[in-house]
Amino acid sequence: MDGKWWDGGLPFQCTQCGKCCRVEGYVWVRSDDIREMAEFLEITPTEFEKKYVRTVGRHLSLIEKPNRECIFWDNGCTVYPVRPPQCKTFPFWHQNLSSIDEWQEVVEECPGSGTGVVYSKEEIEELLRGQGETNKKE
Repeated sequence: MDGKWWDGGLPFQCTQCGKCCRVEGYVWVRSDDIREMAEFLEITPTEFEKKYVRTVGRHLSLIEKPNRECIFWDNGCTVYPVRPPQCKTFPFWHQNLSSIDEWQEVVEECPGSGTGVVYSKEEIEELLRGQGETNKKE
């Protein structure tokens, strides 16, 4: 069987509840992301990196607040127009689509998962490549 369990598409409609922004974890960023967010915040990439980025192994991640919320969460994403690809593509991540059981866990945690507009197989594959974003409206 070549197909994926989600070949028929999956529904998702972001409710902007911020649950995905208020959990412990990593938000991976690259130099392009840092540059774009720094420009948005009107600071240099070096200043941005010193203030908002940590090194995890050989990778870079946004820091978190002491309560584990994303540093840019304040009753909404304060860098929403330039948020990193990881944020733009949630919940269509490889680990979330690895099985129906993994997807069901996301559905139980995220009120927008499993509801709303259906993302096609092709759209999901694009999101899995870190391209595009989950902003479709009904």
